[in-house]
Amino acid sequence: MVSELIRVEVVYALPLKQIRLMVNVPHSSTVRDVLLESGLLRRVPELSLDSIKVGIYSRVVALDFPVKGGARLEVYRPLTADPRAMRKQRADKAKDDARA
Repeated sequence: MVSELIRVEVVYALPLKQIRLMVNVPHSSTVRDVLLESGLLRRVPELSLDSIKVGIYSRVVALDFPVKGGARLEVYRPLTADPRAMRKQRADKAKDDARA
C-alpha cells in the first residue's frame, strides 16, 4: 500500500534572506519528519533538533506534532535580547529624555 503524500512548506527567515522549501511527506508525518525530509538542517548547520523552536502558522508546536497537508512550518531563530528588558530600557530612556 502506497502512503498518500501531503505537501508542507518549511520556512526559515534570516535577517537578509529567507529559505522556503516545499516538501512532500507521508500524511502521518510529524514536524520532526518534515524538518529532516526538507534538508533544512543540512543547509543551516547552526540549527539543531535539540534546541530548535518551530511553529505552524505562528503557533509553537512540539517536534512530535502531526502535520497536515498545506501547513506552513516556521522555524524560529533564537532571541538575541530579552524583549521585556529591551522594553524597560526604552521606557527608562524615554523617562530620562523627558526629564532633560
